[in-house]
Amino acid sequence: MKSFPNPFYRWRPHPWHGLDVGPNVPRSVHAFIEICPFDLVKYEVDKTTGYLRVDRPHRTSSQHPTLYGFIPKTYCGDRVGALMDSASRGDGDPLDICVISERPISKTEIILNARIVGGLPMLDNDEADDKIIAVLENDPLWANVDDIADLPPALIERMRHYFMTYKLMPGEENKVSIGPAYGFEHARKVLEAAMADYDNEFGAD
Repeated sequence: MKSFPNPFYRWRPHPWHGLDVGPNVPRSVHAFIEICPFDLVKYEVDKTTGYLRVDRPHRTSSQHPTLYGFIPKTYCGDRVGALMDSASRGDGDPLDICVISERPISKTEIILNARIVGGLPMLDNDEADDKIIAVLENDPLWANVDDIADLPPALIERMRHYFMTYKLMPGEENKVSIGPAYGFEHARKVLEAAMADYDNEFGAD
């Protein structure tokens, strides 16, 4: 008789709480992808069901320059907030991740292995909303990227511009600020803080 794989999920696991952080933390993590560069609508995982929910259509012509999602079993709480100057707390969501890939990927609700290389320290309404930057593991073009300095500056600026403007409403004050991009060592600290915040919020495995 054929045995079931271990672990076996009779029902779909919640992508935030039911998946592992990654195969080689802190360098290599799992990323659950919510948005691809072809999307003109912002999708966000529904915290209760784990399915994607339409959050809002993009209000500008900006399109996300990379795959975008979050790292499972992470939570941006007090520890994440303490790593960013001027932040009063984390934003209360899983840790966001941008994944760079040579080949265009148009599907969402997928899981992939991503190698962390750095991040952007985004402050949104006084809350830390870090954007971890990673490359698709085993990607033929980006395979040798180990740190943020190995990426083209234009690509980093493209991500910065997107996050500075994707919530901007005409006539309203921009409440988002982004500091200089950081490398892997600080990204590791943010990830470890988000994992500790998750354990504090939801309990360790």
